Amino acid sequence: MKLVIGNLAARIAALCVLVCAPFSAAADVTVASPDGAVVVTLSDAGGEANYSVTFHGESVVGRSRLGMLFKDREGFDRDLRLVSARKASSDTTWEQPWGERRYVRNRYNETLVEFASVNGPSRRMNVRVRAYDDGVGFRYEIPKQKNIGKVNIIDELTEFALPHGSTAWWIPARSWNRYEYLYKTTDISEIIEAHTPMTLRAPTGMHMSIHEAALVNYSGMALKQSAADRFKADLAPWDDGILVKTQTPFVTPWRTIEISKNAVGLLNSDLILNLNEPNKLGDVSWFKPGKYVGIWWAMHIRDRTWGHEGIHGATTAEAKRYIDFAAKYGFDGVLVEGWNVGWDGDWFDNGDLFNFTKAFPDYDLKAVTDYACKKGVRIIGHNETSGAVTNYEKQMGAAFDLYKRLGIRMVKTGYVANGGQIERIDQKGIRRYEYHDGQFMVGHYLRVVQEAAKRYISIDTHEPVKDTGLRRTYPNWVSREGARGQEYNAWGVPPNPPEHVAILPFTRMLSGPMDYTPGIFDLEPNKRPPARSDMPRNDPRSRVESTLAQQLALYVVLYSPIQMAADLPENYEKRPKAFQFILDVPTDWSESRALNGEVGDFVTIARKARHGEDWYVGAITDENARTLKAPLDFLDAGRIYKAEIYRDGPKADWKTNPYDIVIENREVRSTDTLVLPLGPGGGAAIRFTPANGK
Repeated sequence: MKLVIGNLAARIAALCVLVCAPFSAAADVTVASPDGAVVVTLSDAGGEANYSVTFHGESVVGRSRLGMLFKDREGFDRDLRLVSARKASSDTTWEQPWGERRYVRNRYNETLVEFASVNGPSRRMNVRVRAYDDGVGFRYEIPKQKNIGKVNIIDELTEFALPHGSTAWWIPARSWNRYEYLYKTTDISEIIEAHTPMTLRAPTGMHMSIHEAALVNYSGMALKQSAADRFKADLAPWDDGILVKTQTPFVTPWRTIEISKNAVGLLNSDLILNLNEPNKLGDVSWFKPGKYVGIWWAMHIRDRTWGHEGIHGATTAEAKRYIDFAAKYGFDGVLVEGWNVGWDGDWFDNGDLFNFTKAFPDYDLKAVTDYACKKGVRIIGHNETSGAVTNYEKQMGAAFDLYKRLGIRMVKTGYVANGGQIERIDQKGIRRYEYHDGQFMVGHYLRVVQEAAKRYISIDTHEPVKDTGLRRTYPNWVSREGARGQEYNAWGVPPNPPEHVAILPFTRMLSGPMDYTPGIFDLEPNKRPPARSDMPRNDPRSRVESTLAQQLALYVVLYSPIQMAADLPENYEKRPKAFQFILDVPTDWSESRALNGEVGDFVTIARKARHGEDWYVGAITDENARTLKAPLDFLDAGRIYKAEIYRDGPKADWKTNPYDIVIENREVRSTDTLVLPLGPGGGAAIRFTPANGK
């Protein structure tokens, strides 16, 4: 798959109008979105910096505090006055080298408000607010000033006063399993502390999602309930309790609020991407979106092992078997996990033993990569750190140099360690422990991406810091995990319930691509006998709680520019007709549209292939059978399309009959509406191809 990056100045019409109007007044300042629906108000009521947000006149965020506190010096908590504001507007269009859509419109109105102290030491805090038709972004910009140089931030005062009685979909923050929890659906009053994105539905039906964009040189933000219906920013601390260590001038990440009259509108928002800086890497055509297979699922279902205790998965012979399969069916890559020294023994607690350039004796790294290249396939590297980050950083440069020489163009990294247990060695040789989303790790993840880019390597991060849209700035950061993925269906008790994948598009996926690893065809793998008698199976309660058709639909619903066909090769060859959809579906799109959906219940998404005229639709439901209607008005008017439909059969049910699938063809037009009956845990996947090019 080739990416075409043209001259944006020549190819994209862009309009940017700046209107600057400074003034001095102790008065409220408002900024409205271009369509006038979203209005943000900033004030200095009570000597504090405050803001509020409305949508079509309805309160989204009531008056809420802004500011921050520093250790050993005055912060921005009181005795403040709003002294000036500068307003601007912008309307531009930019091109993604890869993504859910090729062209992204970035249209907003902006105000940059200055708050200054009226008592105590002189100090100034700027707040930049951008109002979009689909939401709001605001950040702090602390200028260089006499009384504030190097600072330790001990609190960020940002609040979100939310509509009473709102329903939230959320996962707990500051807990041991990072972001890998099942989502809770509760009234906001039941939340103690939540990761973002946190998605809400107000009693009126309005939907919003609170998150952050452009998380760089700062700590990740969670939301902690501080009073009834009121949440406060809670930043991940360093090991010494400081939240952020920086110096003026500095800017914070954007605090974002996506807003829509319904759930579907959230899925069609580009707010997070638009608030990130443009591409800093230049030509990234060396990254090719595509699909891969790999030595991965076999370990999770205990057919193979990462280390030598059992049946080692990452052998030269086994890798070549997967390469042959990938070449036969046109896959772009093969992931090999467990290839390097360090996996034997208790690897979870022995991250310092990992070596990222030395292979196990039964895996010939050069022979495997050479064999793959001859077959037209690339090996995807794998670097598991077990959270021993200092050990990884010492070896990272040499490892990436080796991978570049061998032709490895993508690396999946891993940080399997409990929350707050990332291990770093400080300059005195003392072992310190950090959060995955603390400032230290925010910097580490970005260093990995930057070092990889120097060698034309892309990164897929597992056990990551959450996505905040940095793929726009660093387009080699192509995907990440950051939620409960498919592996929990191999050994999790409970596994992911059917509603999980119906929640993800409205929560985790709002932040960016996820390497969920879909496409399991043996939906009850733990019922099979073990590969060897001394290798026990996982708990049989662990299984994939979906129909076969839903596994296909996930390739469209859960976006990533790299998609894994995660099951064993032999399971695909047993079901070639269903496998054909995986072979056909692309991973790079020129356009994407959410057609319908409700959080945790169902969703239907349509996407157009970046290269070609084909459209694809994915529809999924939760544990409830339902019939969805998919209007086809996204198709070109006047054209006839052949629809290849993979849908649940009449008896499909994830519990009792998950393999009941109907594969059919029909002709359709843009004026048609497809009616899709879905079974419990079910789905439908559809390819639309212009008939005879007409």
